[in-house]
Amino acid sequence: MPSPYEIVLGDELARLHPRLGEYFGEISAGSVGRGAGVFDRVGTPRRWLWPVLALLAREGIAFPVWQEGVPFDVENRPLRDQHGDIAVGARRTFHLQGGTRVMVDAITADNRGEGGAWRLVDHLGPGRRLSASLGASVRDGALTLRSTGVGVRVGRRRLPILPLVAPLVTLTERFDDDAQKQHVSIALSMPVIGRVYEYSGFFTYNVETEHQGK
Repeated sequence: MPSPYEIVLGDELARLHPRLGEYFGEISAGSVGRGAGVFDRVGTPRRWLWPVLALLAREGIAFPVWQEGVPFDVENRPLRDQHGDIAVGARRTFHLQGGTRVMVDAITADNRGEGGAWRLVDHLGPGRRLSASLGASVRDGALTLRSTGVGVRVGRRRLPILPLVAPLVTLTERFDDDAQKQHVSIALSMPVIGRVYEYSGFFTYNVETEHQGK
């Protein structure tokens, strides 16, 4: 079954670097994508934002830190969402000074909005209380995702956050042929305030059977 990225990108998937095509392609049942690398930096130096990030840390979304040279691991697995649609669940482990922290999210493809057009939706945290609709674009073999709307789940309803106060999430994935590594960069910005959180770095990644290397 195609991955959420294959559903949304369609023919655009072929314009990605071949290694990114593998990364965003289908992960078959019984397999897992595993990666490891180092983030150049994680968090924000604006300490007055840390109390807000501490709230997001409870949901495994962001962490109140500003650190450099942070080792990390990632695992991507296929799963099903509440509608039975295919999703990719990611678990990122940050080996921060002072302790290990875990970020989890799940990417789905959704066409239940206006017009029935397919879009990516990132459900954040183990409780999936926050979600971001993402627009995707491919340029020079790299994939960029930008949030087009952010919502919060209250009971069974998803309430949109007004654009005037909604955060903007930008993610870029590219493959560096010289380093033979993948690079990821994520930035979270707020209106008026600007960038409030970020992480970026290189990593290696392979899809293998669930118990391979264990």
